[in-house]
Amino acid sequence: MDKEEIVSKLIEKNIRIGSAESLTGGLFSSTITSIPGVSKIFKGSIVSYSTLIKENVLKIDRETIDKYGVISHEIAEKMCQNAKEILDVDMALSFTGNAGPDVMEGKPVGRVYIGICYKDSVETYEFNFDGNREEIRHKCIEKAFELIKMKIL
Repeated sequence: MDKEEIVSKLIEKNIRIGSAESLTGGLFSSTITSIPGVSKIFKGSIVSYSTLIKENVLKIDRETIDKYGVISHEIAEKMCQNAKEILDVDMALSFTGNAGPDVMEGKPVGRVYIGICYKDSVETYEFNFDGNREEIRHKCIEKAFELIKMKIL
């Protein structure tokens, strides 16, 4: 099932979707909004590249950030939960990780966390992607569509 078919299924089921993006910097939003008809279900994205935006816009406690770091399961979970509420959607995805070029917070280049909050459940997934910054970011988006597909079928 390709991205267009996944979006068609979201539209068919009237599942409103949004996202909170860090390392992807809006790439998920850009990708999904390139699909015709998506405006029926895509409500928006919060690009929270900086820690300050994670705190002030996504309302993630500084204590949580200090304890786990922004590249963590815990932050990915909070990002998608809070985005779901802020954007008033049925499903929210979050993306945080290290696309390089250097180790960050002790996390290697390619370490990524994707959160997906749908209905009353939230799950976060850890991935270790190979490649340069752009390849890692694009792999995040591919994986996100796989996760959406898994949730809605």
